[in-house]
Amino acid sequence: VQLQASGGGLVRRGGSLRLSCATSGGTSANYDMAWFRQIPGSERQFIIGASKTGDPTYVSDSVKGRFTLSRDNAKNTVYLQMNNLNIGDTAIYYCAARLTSILDRPTIASLYKFWGQGTLVTVSS
Repeated sequence: VQLQASGGGLVRRGGSLRLSCATSGGTSANYDMAWFRQIPGSERQFIIGASKTGDPTYVSDSVKGRFTLSRDNAKNTVYLQMNNLNIGDTAIYYCAARLTSILDRPTIASLYKFWGQGTLVTVSS
């Protein structure tokens, strides 16, 4: 299974951006999936994840109410909609898929088996 993240770029504070994570070599609908982000020099941080059915969904407090995860199974793609972006959201964003249930420690990066290559989001003032 390969994941391809895209959609990053430069956006002004308060703006919106939608990231995509396309799956190949497998079906994204079969996996619990999540988005993480990382600032250089820091650990990868969980921001949002959902089971195959979308229930449950876990959302980090840092993005709650602003970021949502959705799926388009026909396109084998998972999306991260980011609204009301702020400077602190600047990071490299990664999508990830896991073989085990997201009910088990959803925020632990090492439990995700497949990773996209990352896409850079820069929020300017």
